[in-house]
Amino acid sequence: MVEDIKEFIVYLREVKKTSLNTEVSYQRDLMQMALYLKEKGITEVSRVTKTSLNSYILYLEKQGKATTTISRVMASMKAFFHYELSCGKVCRDPAELLKAPRVEKKAPTILTVEEVNCLLAQPDGDAPKEIRDKAMLELLYATGIRVSELIHLRTEDVNLTVGFITCRDGVKERTVPFGKVAKQALMLYMEKARKVLLKGKESEWLFTNCSGKPMSRQGFWKIIKYYGEKAGIRSDITPHTLRHSFAAHLLRNGADVHAVQAMLGHSDMATTQAYMAYSRMGDVRDAYAGAHPRN
Repeated sequence: MVEDIKEFIVYLREVKKTSLNTEVSYQRDLMQMALYLKEKGITEVSRVTKTSLNSYILYLEKQGKATTTISRVMASMKAFFHYELSCGKVCRDPAELLKAPRVEKKAPTILTVEEVNCLLAQPDGDAPKEIRDKAMLELLYATGIRVSELIHLRTEDVNLTVGFITCRDGVKERTVPFGKVAKQALMLYMEKARKVLLKGKESEWLFTNCSGKPMSRQGFWKIIKYYGEKAGIRSDITPHTLRHSFAAHLLRNGADVHAVQAMLGHSDMATTQAYMAYSRMGDVRDAYAGAHPRN
């Protein structure tokens, strides 16, 4: 089954032109499924049944996995077995009738401008790691890009002269501008910290860890969690929090929704417009604070 999964990933990359992040996600989900099925004595796709897949889903639920995680895993399985059916590897799609758990949409965490300023002010030392952390956080808030896009930026993707970065997601590409504060943080990182972190190595990646290897999602997760706690922010900060805050703050300050959509890389306008409701909440909150006698 492992070889079938590898062939499916190649299909995603070469035919479907999916992003690297999507490939990694699919491969992780499917390999974990294959490991579970192997322990049950199932190593060939032709022997997988709806019952065995339901058993795996039940196992994930007992492990306490979030409904969002289970839904993603099921999407991976459905795509994989649909592909296997089209290739004639299975006579019947065992994942076809699987029903994903209902996912309750959680309102995104959006920081206030004051909270963002406090967060971005935390890495203020002159150690290479702090200079790098400052540049990453500033660039993330300045552009609203996804964390996967941030850690996959190459040095050639940054134009410091004009002030923009180029993001690539599979075959899609977009250009996003950034301001002078992010530019200063990036320049300092490139001049003072990056070579030190690389320890004499060569790398095409813009941001690296302290061993000179590419920054990982888990590594950046720890960074933003650390500075969030250091700033005393009580909200549950994730790497996506600055993206949410970027969008809401721009819209609240009058940015054109189409421009914000382009910068975020949303294919559906409705996804971007959802931030408008949160941006208006700030105006409502200010009106309440200024008018209510018991505030």
